[in-house]
Amino acid sequence: MNQSSYTVRGMTCGHCSDSVTRELTSVTGVRRFEVDVASGRVGVTSAGPLPVEDVRAAVTEAGFELVA
Repeated sequence: MNQSSYTVRGMTCGHCSDSVTRELTSVTGVRRFEVDVASGRVGVTSAGPLPVEDVRAAVTEAGFELVA
């Protein structure tokens, strides 16, 4: 299993978390994740390394910006 951590800009509430969660479930290889709205951090556990472009596309689709 591979673990990655990202910073997402713009999340402010539970609805934001739900939007990011909904989009991350569509990324191939994602097994589980944790979204912390207060810090803007998203931790992702995946079967293998995830292309950052796939994560960025999911976050963008949710209406937010992937910072790192």
